[in-house]
Amino acid sequence: MEQLLKEKLWAYIIENNPELMFSLQEDYSVRKYLDDKVTALRSQFEQWKAEDLPPYIMEEQALQELTKDLRPSRFHYIRDILEIEFTTDYLRLKEAVVLTYEVVNLIETCKEAFEAIGFSEENKESRRLRYAIMGIIAQYLENK
Repeated sequence: MEQLLKEKLWAYIIENNPELMFSLQEDYSVRKYLDDKVTALRSQFEQWKAEDLPPYIMEEQALQELTKDLRPSRFHYIRDILEIEFTTDYLRLKEAVVLTYEVVNLIETCKEAFEAIGFSEENKESRRLRYAIMGIIAQYLENK
């Protein structure tokens, strides 16, 4: 089950957190990251086994736990704002096949705003956060 969880976690990261994917690959630390995350759940696995939970439930709960600190996705948040509020730029970047690259750059550019306002599941719908990120994106695109 551990190998399956590592594969699913990696697939989640690729889809939702490409900035982390690039960072882990650059540092050659993908395996260590995945091993450490799954190993940290071993005692929880034992508890779930003792509770006689079915494997599919254990897998689902493990994935929820493994991705807890990766949610919500800053990548999807910024990409969605680009698509909705900056449609022309979004389409231009997508057509030039640099959308993912530019969104990853924007994640770093918006880092202070995300941290200052506190990006979380609870406030991802915050208008204050959205307008702050939109302002940063507009400035970033102006310089492109």
